Amino acid sequence: MSKLKTAVIGTGHLGKFHARVLSELENSDLKYVVDIDEERGKEFAEKYNAEYVKDYRDILGKVDAVVVAVPTVLHFEIASFFLENGVHVLVEKPITDRIEDGEKLIEIAERNGLKFQVGHIERFNPAFVSLKKEVE
Repeated sequence: MSKLKTAVIGTGHLGKFHARVLSELENSDLKYVVDIDEERGKEFAEKYNAEYVKDYRDILGKVDAVVVAVPTVLHFEIASFFLENGVHVLVEKPITDRIEDGEKLIEIAERNGLKFQVGHIERFNPAFVSLKKEVE
């Protein structure tokens, strides 16, 4: 299986964790770290051996999947850009700041046959999965 070319957009509180995980996943080749804060973006790009990019639009055509970890008010703009252009998206929670925009993102992903997930990743944490089995 070939690796997915990935990028993380936003390296704030949660984005830095996504960058680390994308750099460690065996199916992921973290190619880009995108952030409007050049100093922070370059720090994480260097740390995870990726290229720093300031504008998310500059990676179009160069990645298979992105993680969007920016302020919620920007989720729709950025996620829809990638979904409309054939890129799989994981967006950090909450999905958007408006229910209607969240529904639009789901429709765009379905129409284009793309994976679209909201960052409720702790439910896949092995400790949580094991504990859930015990509770059930």
